[in-house]
Amino acid sequence: MTVIDSVRRTIRRYGLLPRNTRVIVALSGGADSVALLLALRELAPTEGFDVCGAVHLNHQLRGVEADADEEFCRQLAAGLDVPLHVERADVAERARTSAISVEHAAHDARHEFFARAAARADAAVVAVAHTKDDQAETFLLRLLRGAGPRGLSGMHPRSGCVVRPLLETARSEVHAFVHAGHVAFRQDATNDDRSVPRNRVRHELVPFLETHFSPRIVDVLDREAAIARDDAEYLDAVAAAAAARLVVPTRDGVEMSADAVLAEPAAIARRVIRLAQQQASGGRFVGFEAVEAVIAFMVSHSTGPVDLPGHRANRRGSVLVLTKGAGRSAPEAAIEFAYQLGVPGSVEVPEASCAISADITDVPAGKSAAALWTLVGRSDQAVVEAGRVVGPLSVRNRRPGDRLRPLGLHGRKKLQDVFVDAKVGRSERQTTPVIVDSAGRIVWVAGHAVADDFRVTDRTRAVVILTRVPI
Repeated sequence: MTVIDSVRRTIRRYGLLPRNTRVIVALSGGADSVALLLALRELAPTEGFDVCGAVHLNHQLRGVEADADEEFCRQLAAGLDVPLHVERADVAERARTSAISVEHAAHDARHEFFARAAARADAAVVAVAHTKDDQAETFLLRLLRGAGPRGLSGMHPRSGCVVRPLLETARSEVHAFVHAGHVAFRQDATNDDRSVPRNRVRHELVPFLETHFSPRIVDVLDREAAIARDDAEYLDAVAAAAAARLVVPTRDGVEMSADAVLAEPAAIARRVIRLAQQQASGGRFVGFEAVEAVIAFMVSHSTGPVDLPGHRANRRGSVLVLTKGAGRSAPEAAIEFAYQLGVPGSVEVPEASCAISADITDVPAGKSAAALWTLVGRSDQAVVEAGRVVGPLSVRNRRPGDRLRPLGLHGRKKLQDVFVDAKVGRSERQTTPVIVDSAGRIVWVAGHAVADDFRVTDRTRAVVILTRVPI
């Protein structure tokens, strides 16, 4: 099957570009985006949609190389007589001021740009060039991070105004397509940087699986993502219908019959309980452990109450009552955990309803790490001096005698005192992830403090970005 046939099949299978749809193409200058633009222009007359333009965002991360990408896209679009809209974004500055990773900042900047460009061009959708190989890599990354069916479903053919016509086409087929047409494209050297987890999966894990397990592993993983996506969508829809029957809103939260919920299949009961918890806690994220705590409470016939993140569970006869409140994660004595965290790497911490990831990146030439990244750790991300970290790291809860020197302080401080000063509740103290290096030194108390020993300076040439994400 040719690339053109593959893209046509994907467009038709998922209804990505109905007749008279105006679409703009995200053009980075790489082989995948160039192939997508060419394929859509070829298919537009017979499929009835309109390629009304292309868009290019210069992230300003690669200096003259990024400028050369921009110029290449301008020349390509002009040669194809396709209107091109270009913007520039200081992604590094955005990452610094928002205390997020460069990758996260780039993603947000791109999608905000897509929305503006689509409105300006009166386009209904933006086509992006994710391939079947990108889907397989996403599946593996999320599997390694402990995702459930929803996370393992990977990228969807349509997400809001974004469509992915190449999602069922292999990267090798895309590259053969542009080479056969003698079409030029740009190479991004950062795609070979093995310190980036996705690149390690692409260049190391996938080839290993192809060689030692299955030469068609990309097709296998793509199929698994599709199955997970269909299963998750079905189960979520069934659970939403069940929740509409079983969950009754109250003035202070929600209530439901414990027996009726437990009579549902486990996959549905978990989802119903999670929906109820989210409603009771005002939309707060609810992790796996919080759902399991409510199920255990229902099965045990305890009288409660049970305090959980953002809400409280109690019982009135056979009725489970969930009310909004500060709550707590679990009794202190019941919590103790420790997980190893590679650099780069990621680990799920179910006791804290989160995952902690560690990514390592070089400081761009001519830039100052201290200027690019904020030093405080009172958020879901911290940036530390890579050269001072003795890996691997560990993620654990607090231990008696824990001490650190928070940024800006001259002396060491008990972790207990850090929590007290930050007004952290007793139960939350016991589940707050503490990241330590193999020398036993506290690097980051997630959401509260970075140790001064690991602060970035003007001499820092590489940093480790620690991120906490809910699960």
